[in-house]
Amino acid sequence: MSTAIFEALADPVRRDLILDLAEHGPRTATEISKGYPISRQGLLKHLGKLERARLVSVRKKGRGKFYFLTPEPLSEIDIWIKKIEAVWDKRLNRLKDLLENDAWK
Repeated sequence: MSTAIFEALADPVRRDLILDLAEHGPRTATEISKGYPISRQGLLKHLGKLERARLVSVRKKGRGKFYFLTPEPLSEIDIWIKKIEAVWDKRLNRLKDLLENDAWK
């Protein structure tokens, strides 16, 4: 799994951008920036970080550059989280069995 994905998701603005693109679809940086309290240049830096992590792709259409969500890398995180959940489910089930079987008395 790419550390670039985790680095990209570490920032709340970038997480918001991913949700924004998921909800509203592809748009230009100018269109996206209207919903954020940061400059267009600041937003472009965030979009660049998401692009390097392969979470966003850019396509030129006419004179504009449109930013698209590419959610496939997020499935890597989903798989990783499910592995962690499985480990904790086993641990919690063992603890539950111990408590229910009065092993602590």
